[in-house]
Amino acid sequence: MTAHSFALVNIKPLLPGHVLVSPRRIIPRLSDLSHTEVTDLFLTVQRVGRMIERVYGASSLNIAIQDGPAAGQSVPHLHTHLIPRHRADLDERGGSDAIYGMLEGEEGDVGKHHWERLGRRPKFPTVDDKARQPRSDAEMTAEAHQLAEEMDSVPT
Repeated sequence: MTAHSFALVNIKPLLPGHVLVSPRRIIPRLSDLSHTEVTDLFLTVQRVGRMIERVYGASSLNIAIQDGPAAGQSVPHLHTHLIPRHRADLDERGGSDAIYGMLEGEEGDVGKHHWERLGRRPKFPTVDDKARQPRSDAEMTAEAHQLAEEMDSVPT
């Protein structure tokens, strides 16, 4: 966590190591951030990205923001997806660009499980994703602790 941003593991990662970086202030859109918050967010994305590439042995990253409901945003709090990538990791789904369909479709609805737990959902698109099962709190906590320890070795 920084003064303006935090990272969290994804309840239903698209690929292993898929994490989210979000501003601490709850805002829906990138344009709502101050200059200081934007700088902090992207420096945090850069730092977390270096760490997850190392931890997950990735050679590349997808970094994505779905900025608004029409762009596929399912949670009304700006967040950046960092997804570690390996050569040919999505060949069985049509190639590396398949990640974009995964982000935009049912698989990318990071808020669905959260809203189901709360028993309510804001007026954002509803999607169903039965193929990816949500991880347990224990699994997510273990990964979050491991990655937090790894962040100590990543230069600021």
